[in-house]
Amino acid sequence: MGADLDHKAVERAYARWAPVYDIVFNRIMDTGRRAAVAAAAKAGRRILDVGVGTGLELPYFGPNHEIVGVDLSEPMLRKAQERVASKQLKQVTGLCVMDAQRLAVADASFDAVIAPYVITTVPDPMGALDELARVVKPGGEIVLLNHISADSGPRASFERWLGRQTQHLGWRPEFPWERISSWYENRPHITLVERRTMPPLGLFALIRFSVGPKVTDAFKTAI
Repeated sequence: MGADLDHKAVERAYARWAPVYDIVFNRIMDTGRRAAVAAAAKAGRRILDVGVGTGLELPYFGPNHEIVGVDLSEPMLRKAQERVASKQLKQVTGLCVMDAQRLAVADASFDAVIAPYVITTVPDPMGALDELARVVKPGGEIVLLNHISADSGPRASFERWLGRQTQHLGWRPEFPWERISSWYENRPHITLVERRTMPPLGLFALIRFSVGPKVTDAFKTAI
């Protein structure tokens, strides 16, 4: 497991990132953001964007959607507010400072939750995933876009080393798939729908979960 994170470290890191985040990360992560938005948009009208940051993906949602964006970093959210105002994004109905691990949102209140590049930045990833699942309506989806580290080889060794060097940056480069698989495999109401690699260089993955009874359990009930 990589270096531990804490909320204060993450807040400080993203306060530093806020002025340059779009310049550094917009183009290299744009394909993934568009794919994640397309997946979440199909799940329903009302969508919670967790870790909305500066709001790079907000213009990709259609006018018929209702988007609420939350983020731990107030400086990042101010950039998102500027984007919403300048582009007149009427589909964005709210932007709030909020912790992904303790969402101030009622149970089952969104058709989908999108969390782009978030799970590796929170101190308790499994707790955050539980919160995402809690606020999604039965039949809705959780859409993650995240870095998944290599299981072995030179890249795995490099990611372990990098994890020790980058705690102050507010993210965790060493994040194996087993952390996510162990989460959904132990939660009968969560079903993995899709996992596919995304650019650049397949370093990221689009991961979709449905919230509700396991597909196998639903099938048994039907027959």
